[in-house]
Amino acid sequence: MEFPESELFQTIFFEHYPIVRRKLAALVRDEAAADDLAQDVFVKLYRNPPDDPAAIGAWLHRVLTHAGYDYMDKKARERKLQSKQEQLYGGEVSAVSGEEELLRQMDQEEVRGWLDALPERDRQVLLLRHSGYSYAEIAERLNVRLPVVGTLIQRATEKLKQRAAKAGMPDALGRG
Repeated sequence: MEFPESELFQTIFFEHYPIVRRKLAALVRDEAAADDLAQDVFVKLYRNPPDDPAAIGAWLHRVLTHAGYDYMDKKARERKLQSKQEQLYGGEVSAVSGEEELLRQMDQEEVRGWLDALPERDRQVLLLRHSGYSYAEIAERLNVRLPVVGTLIQRATEKLKQRAAKAGMPDALGRG
C-alpha cells in the first residue's frame, strides 16, 4: 500500500489517530509522551505503510505497542541510572574520607587510561553498554548488526581485562 495522495493518509490519520493516542496514553501513562509516540507511529506509517490496506489497524496496533514498550524500557533504564547516580553521589559523599575519594579518583583515571588505549569501537561499545544502552541501541549507534553487539562487548571487555592484568590488577574488572 502506498500513499500516492496525501488525502488517503489524512483519512487514515484522522480515523485512527485518536485510538492510537488513547492506547499509548493508557500504556505509558504519560499524556505528553503519548502525543509524541503517536506522532512517531504515523511518521512510520507514512514512510513505510503496510502492503495490505485491510491490515492498517493491526499494523498500527503492533507499531504503537512496540513504541510504547520501547519508551517504557528507556524510562526504566533512566530510572535505574538515576538511582545508581543517587547512590553514588547521594548521602555517601560525606561518609567517604578524603583518602578514599583520592584512591577512587586514581582508580577511575587508571581505568580511563586503559579505555583510551583500546581501539575506538571497543571503547565506544563499552561506554555505551555501561551507560545503560540496550544492544539494539548500541547496534544502531555503531552501525553494526544486532547479533554482533554481544561479541563486541565480550571482546572489548577481554581487552580491557588484559590491560588491567598488565598493570598488575588481574581482578580489577572482575566485579561484573
